Amino acid sequence: MDKAETSKAAAGRGPGFWAGLYVASSAVIAALRLTDAITATAALILFFGAMGLLIPLVRAGERQNCASPVMVRYNRRFLAASFGYVLGLGIAIGIWNTYELSGPVVFAIALLPTLPTFAMIWAMARYLVEETDEYLRYRMVRAAIISLGGVLAIGIFWGFLEMFELVPHIWAWWVLPVWAVGLGLAQLWMKVRGE
Repeated sequence: MDKAETSKAAAGRGPGFWAGLYVASSAVIAALRLTDAITATAALILFFGAMGLLIPLVRAGERQNCASPVMVRYNRRFLAASFGYVLGLGIAIGIWNTYELSGPVVFAIALLPTLPTFAMIWAMARYLVEETDEYLRYRMVRAAIISLGGVLAIGIFWGFLEMFELVPHIWAWWVLPVWAVGLGLAQLWMKVRGE
C-alpha cells in the first residue's frame, strides 16, 4: 500500500458507503414489514438498529468535509433528537396498540415523538446562531427552505388528491421524515452543483 491508500484506509469508509447501507437496510426492513414477514414491533426494533448506521455516516461526513466544531455540535444534537424521535414514536405506537387509553394519557403519549421534533428545530436554530461563517449559514437556510418548499408542495398536492378520494389518508406526522429527506437532498444537490 502506498501512502494515499494507507491514509484512506485509516480514515475509514466514506459517507456514501454508510448512507447506502442505511438506505438498503431500511428498504429491507420496510419490505419485510409490508409483506408481513415481521411484526410492527420487530420492524421498529430493526429500524432503530439500522439508525445506528447514521452515527458512522455523520462521522464520515465530518471527517471528509473537515466539519467545524459548530457543525459537529449540530450533527450530534440532531442525531440525538432523531434517535429520540424514533424511540418516542415506537414507544407511543406500542403503548397505543397494547392498552386501552383515553384523555390525558393519550395526550402524554402523543408528546413522546413530538418533543424530539422540537429538539430538532432547536438544534437547527442553535446552528444558525452559533455559525459565524455567513456562507455556511446561507447554505443551511437555503437547504431548509428548499426542503420546506418540497414538503409544502407534496402536502398540498397530496391533500387535494386525498380530498378527491384518489389516494388514501396520510397522517400529518409524515411531514418530518419528508422534510428531513428533503433537507438532505437539498444539501446534496447544492454540493453536486458546487454551491
